[in-house]
Amino acid sequence: MTASIGDKARPRRVLIIVENLPVPFDRRVWSEATTLRDNGYQVSVICPTGKGYDAKFEIIDDIYVYRHDLPLEARGALGYVAEYGAAFFHQMRLALKVWRTRGFDVIQGCNPPDTIWAVALPFKLFGKRYIFDHHDICPELFEAKFQKRGLLYRLMKVLEWCSFKCADVSIATNESYRKIAVERGGKSPEDVFIVRSGPRLDRFQPRPPKPKLKRGKTHLVGYVGVIGFQEGLDLYIDAVEHLVRAKGREDIHSIIIGSGPELEAVKAYAAEKGLTEHIEFTGRAPDDLLLDVLYTADVCVNPDRFNAMNDQSTMNKTMEYMAAGRAMVQFDLKESRYSAQSASLYAKPDDIVDFADKIEDLLDDPTKRAAMGAFGRKRVEDDLSWKESIAPLLAAYERVFARLGRAPGDVAAVNPQTPAA
Repeated sequence: MTASIGDKARPRRVLIIVENLPVPFDRRVWSEATTLRDNGYQVSVICPTGKGYDAKFEIIDDIYVYRHDLPLEARGALGYVAEYGAAFFHQMRLALKVWRTRGFDVIQGCNPPDTIWAVALPFKLFGKRYIFDHHDICPELFEAKFQKRGLLYRLMKVLEWCSFKCADVSIATNESYRKIAVERGGKSPEDVFIVRSGPRLDRFQPRPPKPKLKRGKTHLVGYVGVIGFQEGLDLYIDAVEHLVRAKGREDIHSIIIGSGPELEAVKAYAAEKGLTEHIEFTGRAPDDLLLDVLYTADVCVNPDRFNAMNDQSTMNKTMEYMAAGRAMVQFDLKESRYSAQSASLYAKPDDIVDFADKIEDLLDDPTKRAAMGAFGRKRVEDDLSWKESIAPLLAAYERVFARLGRAPGDVAAVNPQTPAA
C-alpha cells in the first residue's frame, strides 16, 4: 500500500471516471487530467473504449488509463439499464484495481450519466472524497433526446440529486450549471467552481484554406460536433434547402463533421431533400481534416434547437469556431450568446428561414465575417481558453484536499502556482 494521507512526501492521488467518451478523445477530461498531472497530482482515469482507443490499459504522458467495453448507446429503458449496469460493474471493478495498486484520495466523476456517485460512495466510507464534474444536465438531456418526461425523467432528477449530495465539491461548466448545483442540488455556493470547457489554443494554429474542400462552389459552411436530435442538423438541412431552392444559392457547399446516433437519419434526410450536391458528411474526422475545414469555412453553424438542455449548456463547437476565428450563426440560446457574443449572428429559435437569412448575410459580407471572427478569437484568448480554467480547477482540488487534511502546496516536488498552458 502507498503512504498514508498524512505523508507529505506522497503526491495527491486522483481517480477520474468518465463514461460517455474515452480519453484522450474527451478533450475536457484530458485537459483536466493533464493539468492536474502538471501540478504534481498522480492521475488515473477510468473510461470506455471507442473512437479508436481500444487498449484496455495504457500509460499516456504519465497518466494511467484503464478502459472497459460498453454496450451500444442506450435506446429506451432497457437500453439504459444495460448500459448503466455494465458501466457501473466495470467502473467499480477498475476502481478497486486502482485502489489496490496506485491508490487514490479523490474520485472525480464526470457525467453523463449521474450514476458515478454510486461508485464513489463505498470509498467515501474509507475517507476518500468525491468531486462531481457536471458536464450535462441529465434530466434536460433525457427530455431533449426523447421529447418526453415520465418515470425515467423523474429517476434522472433523483440521480442528479444523489450526485450533488455525494459530492464534497462540484465543478460546473458555466454559470447556469452553477445555479443548478446551488438551487436544485443544494450545494453551498463556496463548494461549486466554474471550470469552463475552453479550447487549448495551441491546437488552433492558423493554416491556409483548402479551396478544393468547397467542391467547386464559392462558399463553404462548416459544422463540427455531435449529430443527435438535440443538435438540430435537420433544421440546418431545412435552412440549406431554403438557401438553395428559395434563394437560388447554388454557390454554397457545406461540410458536416461528426458522428452520433442521428448521423444516418440526417444523411438520409439530406438525400431526401435532394441536397447531396450541397451537403457533405465526413463522419468522425481526424484533427487535420477538421482544422482544414474550419480554416476554409466562410461561416460555421450551430443549429442546436431550443430546449432547456441547449439553452443552459456551453457547446464545444461554439468555442472551437471562435478559437479558429470563424464567424458563426446560431439560434438565440442563453449560454451560446454568452460564449460567442459578437462572434455570432443569432436567429430566432428553431426558425430555419431566419437561420438561412443570417447565413446569407454573412456569406455576402466578408468584412463583417472577418471582424466577427477576430472578435471571437480574442474573446477565447482573453477569457475562455483552457488556461483560464486552470485556476478554478486547482482551487476546487485545494478545497477538497483541505477536507482531507492536506494543506495547500503539500505535493512533493511541484509548484502548484505554475500551471501548464
